[in-house]
Amino acid sequence: MALENTHYGHARIGEMLKDCHSIFFIGIGGISMSALAQISLSLGYSVGGSDRSENAQTAQLRGMGIPVFASHNAANIAQYDAVVYTVAIGADNPEYLAAQAAGKPLLSRADYLGYLMVSYRHRIGIAGMHGKSSCTAMCAQIFLQATNATVLCGAELPLLGNSTCCIGSEQEHFVFEACEYMDSFLDFNPTLAVVLNVGMDHPDYFQSMEQIHTSFLNYARRTGKGGTVLYNADDAESVLALKAFEGRHVTFGIEKSADYTARNIRHEGGVTVFEFWHREALLCHIKLHTFGRHNVYNALAAAAAASLCGISPDLIAKALESYAGTKRRMEYKGLLNGATVYDDYGHHPVEIAATLSGAKEMGYKRILCAYQPHTYSRTAKLFEEFVRAFDLADRTYFVDIYAAREENVFGVSSLGLANAIGERAAYCGSFPKVAEALTRDAKEGDLVIIMGAGDIYKIYDFLNLQKS
Repeated sequence: MALENTHYGHARIGEMLKDCHSIFFIGIGGISMSALAQISLSLGYSVGGSDRSENAQTAQLRGMGIPVFASHNAANIAQYDAVVYTVAIGADNPEYLAAQAAGKPLLSRADYLGYLMVSYRHRIGIAGMHGKSSCTAMCAQIFLQATNATVLCGAELPLLGNSTCCIGSEQEHFVFEACEYMDSFLDFNPTLAVVLNVGMDHPDYFQSMEQIHTSFLNYARRTGKGGTVLYNADDAESVLALKAFEGRHVTFGIEKSADYTARNIRHEGGVTVFEFWHREALLCHIKLHTFGRHNVYNALAAAAAASLCGISPDLIAKALESYAGTKRRMEYKGLLNGATVYDDYGHHPVEIAATLSGAKEMGYKRILCAYQPHTYSRTAKLFEEFVRAFDLADRTYFVDIYAAREENVFGVSSLGLANAIGERAAYCGSFPKVAEALTRDAKEGDLVIIMGAGDIYKIYDFLNLQKS
């Protein structure tokens, strides 16, 4: 059985932790958990943790002197005063049960993060079903040039030396990614709540669009008196979700009338250029070294958030022009038989379609996509949308579904997806077989996209890529 978030609130957590000097993190190798461990270390806590998966985060933490256990064992938590856990672990986790039995303060990741950020004057939370990490990274690019901000992102940033967080020395600005899964973002109190888009996802938790609308409305209400919500006026579901919001709201958009708009969008020599307007005032021209309409929305939201926080248009434009992307968001990997290979985290039909649409703008002869579906519930709920999402790919190669926390009680499979798409798709199953197919088919002038949120990165062990 999966665990749920705690919702103690900031005052009670302060009481729970007032005599604590050390914190243990169960699942410390996760993107957000590893960042929380680093922030806690900077605050003077002794920190340790456990994770069954060795990755870049666990290696980085060990390099900082943080002990990381490679297995979950009740004895691991003995010397620690408090325990923070990710809801990705099961309720039978021995460290969780030991902390519970010992009466140690036991907090979920989101609850603890919400507690840490309340001491910051400006808290900028980036929410939405898609684009959170990219928009947070763009905000980081701006705020770190303009302020001494603390940043917590859901992806590794080249800007931060491929770290996911940056800890500022002043408690003024906290820029963070606000995840909607299991209503985690309802433990946060942003002063500026950004909503990029709203849609159906996480069907293992959200049962209806009405439930999702309620969650995003409640997230907006977390801004409280004096806070602001910045949302996408072009996104119909965002407008519906927030129509009952009573507080201050500001809009951004491209297609419809909004407070902040991107106008005269064009592509010049591999660069996306647009005008950044506030109502009828042209603020600056923005240049992006990323492609796709979705990234114009991300940059527009980041620019609007920065403008609302008093950052000058010139600095916004300068910062975004130097934006170099994030890890696994259309990240360049190398060449395969002369074909260009990119790596992407997309795992929802909207994200896949946006990435492929943007890829079409790049002018390659063909787009070959290797895809690993993420979770059975998402694949089943959005099956037809997934089939349509790959319309812009010339060829799609499917790996078996990444189960994550689920059992396949839905009767879905990657083979079924490939069959539904037809002759433009192939079921390969394993990483070696997909790598073999790509090596056989990729040619100079093609674009290859390795896509998925699971462990599809392992495919690179079987691809002989050349760096350009």
